[in-house]
Amino acid sequence: MAEKVIAKNRKARFDYEILETYEAGLVLQGSEIKSIRASQISIKEAYVRTDGHEAWLVNAHIAPYNPASSLNHEPRRERKLLLHRKEIANMWEDVKQKGFSIIPLRVYLKQGRAKVEIGVGRGKRQYDKRQDIAKRDAQREIERALRGRE
Repeated sequence: MAEKVIAKNRKARFDYEILETYEAGLVLQGSEIKSIRASQISIKEAYVRTDGHEAWLVNAHIAPYNPASSLNHEPRRERKLLLHRKEIANMWEDVKQKGFSIIPLRVYLKQGRAKVEIGVGRGKRQYDKRQDIAKRDAQREIERALRGRE
């Protein structure tokens, strides 16, 4: 089934070396899903917190849904993630190690349900980021040279 990507965390793959990814469902209120369908979500500053039993999406901003008026939601409230127990345990083991974080990579709709792709990754150092930029520039130059020869 087709997925409709609602929001992406573009800096995540630049700032972190993603080692594993998971797909998680979100526990939402009615006004939140309507805002998400209208692409009114930001995961730029968000992260995932876990205690080994449950996982929570923290600091994700879902804009209030205007027609909901008084029944609206808190924009930055913590939202529970729906994952298998083994997946949460695996993430918890990784996060206990120094330097690992759980970051939301993108939010999308799959069969009408909001899903979050989260990644377990290690923060990159400044020199790692410079190496990535140099590799990308070199690849771009190679592609230009190949296009110019044809």
